[in-house]
Amino acid sequence: MVAPVTSTQWDAVRESVRTTAGRFCELVSSVPDPGARATAEWSVADMTAHVTTVAFLNTALLETSAFPFQMPGLTEAIAATTVETVHGLNDQVMSHFTERDRGQLLELLREHIDLMLTASQSRDPAETVSWLGGARLSLAAMFSHMVNELLIHGNDIAQPLKMPWAMPAQDAALFFDLFCAGLMGGDPGRLLDGSKRPVQRRIAVEFHSAYTTPVTFVVRNGAASAEQPGPGADATVRFDPVTLNLMLFGRTSRLRAVLARKIIIGGRRPWLMPAFLRTVRMPS
Repeated sequence: MVAPVTSTQWDAVRESVRTTAGRFCELVSSVPDPGARATAEWSVADMTAHVTTVAFLNTALLETSAFPFQMPGLTEAIAATTVETVHGLNDQVMSHFTERDRGQLLELLREHIDLMLTASQSRDPAETVSWLGGARLSLAAMFSHMVNELLIHGNDIAQPLKMPWAMPAQDAALFFDLFCAGLMGGDPGRLLDGSKRPVQRRIAVEFHSAYTTPVTFVVRNGAASAEQPGPGADATVRFDPVTLNLMLFGRTSRLRAVLARKIIIGGRRPWLMPAFLRTVRMPS
């Protein structure tokens, strides 16, 4: 069990969605050529379309707007998706959502961010919706996931084009506090299914940073949960939230993060971390 979301955290994550989305739109608007490569697979326009579809999903889950395009079997595909298959879902969605005009995309993104903020204004941040893999996602987790999408993909766009893009630690930390801890302290459904060589034994890892609430994640036989810190943790992790998020999503290597001392691993059995990370993982 993890601590409930506070009103301060709820206000902070809603404000972060608003400001980070605004910065993301300014970044995309300033790119000289939206057809330029952001990654090997996606252009800036593709990346913007992807982020916009995440906002579409959120407003649909908030029941404030229907999906603005048709994709047969979308509901079933969302329910069946795990961290191992989320790239396939993204590819399906992107093949059905064909808009790539920068101006149209930014207009849609701003519209759906506004809908998210308006629809959530008087709602309980602990309210849950059915998400990928049947996970029960709180509204606070949904908003922190949106912040992370904007931060990570803003960085994907800015880096190859050598454009400035800030990733404030306090904003990045919302993803860990509200999404990661919230999801594992609740009902992750089938989202983490497919762990390779899951260990039978219990592995408990305690996480600390200057920007997050301390929490212990526990894995056993491919399942994960969260609990309050206490004696008996196998390993401890002290982390910089920006680096942790970039590492979880494959934007920087574990070795680089450790050598830079942005991720510091200690405790009685730190050698159990690779087995732990085979269950606690994100699409990369």
